[in-house]
Amino acid sequence: MSLCVLHSRARTGIVAPEVAVEVHLSGGLPGMSIVGLPEMAVRESKDRVRGALISGHFRFPLGRVTVNLAPADLPKEGGRFDLPIALGILGASGQLRTTELAQCEFLGELALSGSLRPVTGVLPAAIAARQAGRALVLPRENADEAALVGEDLPVFPADHLLAVCEHLNGVAPLARHRVSSDASCAPREGTDLSDVRGQEQAKRALEVAAAGGHSLLLIGPPGTGKSMLANRLPGILPPLTEAEALEAAAIRSVSDREPCDPRRWRERPFRAPHHTASGVALVGGGAHPRPGEISLAHLGVLFLDELPEFDRRVLEVLREPLESGRIHISRAAHQAEFPARFQLIAAMNPCPCGYQGDDSGRCRCSDEQIARYRARISGPLLDRIDLHVEVPRLPPERLVRSGVVDETSDQVRGRVAAARSRQIERAGRLNAELVPREIDRFCAVDQAGRTLIQRAIERLGLSPRAYHRVLKVARTIADLAGSGPITAEHVGEAIGYRRLDRQRGS
Repeated sequence: MSLCVLHSRARTGIVAPEVAVEVHLSGGLPGMSIVGLPEMAVRESKDRVRGALISGHFRFPLGRVTVNLAPADLPKEGGRFDLPIALGILGASGQLRTTELAQCEFLGELALSGSLRPVTGVLPAAIAARQAGRALVLPRENADEAALVGEDLPVFPADHLLAVCEHLNGVAPLARHRVSSDASCAPREGTDLSDVRGQEQAKRALEVAAAGGHSLLLIGPPGTGKSMLANRLPGILPPLTEAEALEAAAIRSVSDREPCDPRRWRERPFRAPHHTASGVALVGGGAHPRPGEISLAHLGVLFLDELPEFDRRVLEVLREPLESGRIHISRAAHQAEFPARFQLIAAMNPCPCGYQGDDSGRCRCSDEQIARYRARISGPLLDRIDLHVEVPRLPPERLVRSGVVDETSDQVRGRVAAARSRQIERAGRLNAELVPREIDRFCAVDQAGRTLIQRAIERLGLSPRAYHRVLKVARTIADLAGSGPITAEHVGEAIGYRRLDRQRGS
């Protein structure tokens, strides 16, 4: 036959639209052309494919070879189309049996020797192939990642073009890939909450933040345990469900900076970019949009240490995704949308030198210097952070105490999971994600609580957004206590976590 059609997948954000690889042979001067909006790496595949076919002792057609990657208006990039193009040429020239092609999808870059090289963005393609009811043939290095979608997707890994051809011709079928027993989430080691001495209030705030999905700002002198607390937040969060783990792993799969490790795919992400990171590094971007740190932290934790040291314009890009949970990137020729439902944990010093309020008396910062330092964080961004908590320096007797065992991450995780279950059963989402009409419905406060929060609004000058966040935090505190109604005690604790608002109101 002179026409052969195969199925493959492109890459757009974290979705993998289907691409029909159509190969047509005709008479005329020998040559090969690829159409369908291919980019440079795709156009260069004709040389890789030719070399791989000749190395495999196949006959390369002498006439005109036209490869169409449909749909024509979808940009194609990378070397993922090498394998389906080579198989299409073999099928169109009668060197390959085509009866099995419709039941499979193909991904893989070809070396000139014919061996298969791994490609990126395999997991979204595997999810789409499972939905389409087809098997997936791909390089062996990508097999563990593709097999994460489950037993519903037949995955056939191969090392060489010849092995794929023998499989399709029925000579030597490829073995279906199975995920090895160690391809699961490994526990985080050395990050138990019991390692943090004292800091009961900060630990309580961390538990509240974990239970309701709230954002948290830790304020304190250097060395008081702010980073230790932040690093232990993933350990007190409940494990990801399979659907959530697949969504988070799909983002890592399409990222060029974070490979998808099948052995840790169920682990909640923890991202801690340096304060010199740019806006593009945080939100994503590039000529071909890739996910940034906030998307890589999806369903996990984004930790920003030394928050005022970040460029203010960089921090402002966090405002929209903190509310919407998504980030849309638009370029001249490409658009992509990435999920970004992360939990923000930030840390900062109380002043430029870091020792304001410390008993050592080392702070010599003027009020003007402190005001300039804190002004690096805009009011609208602070307003979106649910909890502001102080992490003071511990007295020596509490630091060196012995015989006292603090709560472990497993103990706290149990309470967090129970509180989250109440929220999902009640509203279908975490308290931090409630919209205003749901706040009115699910965050009813008793009379004493309403009086207390009204006084707080008058004295602290809380904005409507801050008021709603106090209500949502109070709802989480009540859920941790197993309480139905929100009482004045819960409201009081929630207001106590708005440290920066209290300072402005004093």
